[in-house]
Amino acid sequence: MSCAICALRKEKRFCPAVHGRICPQCCGEQREVTLDCPAECVYLQQSRQHEKPRSLHDLPADGLFPKVDVDHTFIYDHEHLAVGLSYALAKCIRADRDLNDRELIAALTALARKYEILANSGLHTETQSVSIAQQAVTEEIQKTLAQYREVEQKELGYSHLRDSEVLRCLVFLVRMANAQTSGRPKSRAFADFVTSRFSSQKSALTDASQTTGQIIMP
Repeated sequence: MSCAICALRKEKRFCPAVHGRICPQCCGEQREVTLDCPAECVYLQQSRQHEKPRSLHDLPADGLFPKVDVDHTFIYDHEHLAVGLSYALAKCIRADRDLNDRELIAALTALARKYEILANSGLHTETQSVSIAQQAVTEEIQKTLAQYREVEQKELGYSHLRDSEVLRCLVFLVRMANAQTSGRPKSRAFADFVTSRFSSQKSALTDASQTTGQIIMP
């Protein structure tokens, strides 16, 4: 039997993305490029175990907000917020199986730029989303931020979450996403990373205390 993709080489492994058998070369070359590989694929899992992690120093600096300082102390002090936003991402990922790392990064980056302007000038701008999937991510994160402020208002009598703090948490997620993804067009490495650590079955805010230590600095 020949490979279901190239029809030239002999098939040697089952590919859940094409629901057929393909050759190792096509598997390696088309993995997360033309193939929408599911997380349960053993060959995808093996490639991630052996793949060298991406270094943020090798990526374009302008997409990582180099002027925004996000250190371990900040994340420790704002872990509840960082976990809440991660829950929001996990909820979106589980709701849309086609949501990939590129769309997640694009949505997070657009939101971060919005809050960068807001924190620096106080100007409110619209978040530009080029896809329905990105718009859904943006809306879920905004919803979580609104809930976070409501919880603060209820417990403290006022909300003290600053736009600059939201910006730093969003930049943290942007950097973590860029560090976790493979960079391939259909990569879901970051998406799988998030869903493996954050359950979307409970409240993003009230259950965050149970996830201490789940946040990993990129």
